[in-house]
Amino acid sequence: MNVKFNRLKIARYGLNIQEVNDMIAMGFAGRQAGSVFEGEKRFDLVLRLDKKNRQDIEDLKNLYIDVPNGGKIPLSELAEITYQKGAAKISRDDTRRRIVVGVNVRNRDLQSVVDDVQKLIDDNVELPVGYNITYGGQFENLQSAKSRLLVAVPIALILIFILLYFAFKSVKEALIIYSAIPLAAVGGVLLLWIRDLPFSISAGVGFIALFGIAVLNGIVLIEHFKELKKEGRFNNINDLIKQGTKDRLRAVLLTAMAAALGFLPMAISTNAGAEVQRPLATVVIGGLITATLLTLIVLPVLYAYFNKPKVKSATSRNGIVTTSLMIFSIAAIGQAQQQPIDLETLIPMALENNASIKAQELQVDHSNELVNSAFSFDKTQLYYEFDQTTSRLIISR
Repeated sequence: MNVKFNRLKIARYGLNIQEVNDMIAMGFAGRQAGSVFEGEKRFDLVLRLDKKNRQDIEDLKNLYIDVPNGGKIPLSELAEITYQKGAAKISRDDTRRRIVVGVNVRNRDLQSVVDDVQKLIDDNVELPVGYNITYGGQFENLQSAKSRLLVAVPIALILIFILLYFAFKSVKEALIIYSAIPLAAVGGVLLLWIRDLPFSISAGVGFIALFGIAVLNGIVLIEHFKELKKEGRFNNINDLIKQGTKDRLRAVLLTAMAAALGFLPMAISTNAGAEVQRPLATVVIGGLITATLLTLIVLPVLYAYFNKPKVKSATSRNGIVTTSLMIFSIAAIGQAQQQPIDLETLIPMALENNASIKAQELQVDHSNELVNSAFSFDKTQLYYEFDQTTSRLIISR
């Protein structure tokens, strides 16, 4: 019911809007007229019209208002009273009126639904000045969770790399094991696409868990490669990698299978909460499958590439030495052809360049040095003395 006051008539009768509003509120809603005490208890005394006199619009029209001169007039003389459609409840948010439109999303991801709704509103609805549309509820939670994941995922990746570096004390080996993370991410995204599941917050959390699990296989392989290399049983890096992969194949497969089978019930769940469990488990299982298969292939190749012997530098060094010797030989031959050498000249040259003679001379010098540092003992004298009280044997040098 809508009451539209006629201010001219109200002023003509000597009334004001406040007095008329108070009379309407007292008649239909009730106003406190005093208090009633029963012992120590106090109750408010509320005054309003009887129930049969506040049922419909006619009761409101026939509500009599007291005027200052002592008379009474019905409310219909002071206002126009009609039925009108209006809001059953007015909600406010930050002092602004708000209307909530609720939507239940099924069989689709929330992000794509909101994108479609935004496109339809932008194309077909022109909002008046002062009106705006905001998307809240689960979508608002999704946006805030995404912003947190943008911080949590890089921090998790950095921490994984730091722990790998502390474990192996090598940036190269840490990066080799770190290569399992993109390989695992490929499997997680692929299995999400195969199962037609959206990327949700639970899927993002699953990727964080997957990154930590995926590096375990790499740690097992690289650590065994280092043990075999330390033993020195293999001269060829390829033989070392083949033997190490054979030794750790069972451990790698069991590590991945244990984690994947643990998430399998969540991946096939259909009970309450399955919409949260399925994406998380799907990401972990798919990532472990690809990470395990590709780790057994890619990681040994990377290890062999970064640990292959540097043959090129040694070959080039030998080539330089050989070239230098050839140049000096050619020069010596040319010089020998230009100047003839007799026997008396060749004998001193042979003695000077003979390595065996030089070695013998050095040995003679060493022996002479030992002779100079030696010393000899004097002759030893032995005599014996005896008397009635004692006897003794004296040795002197």
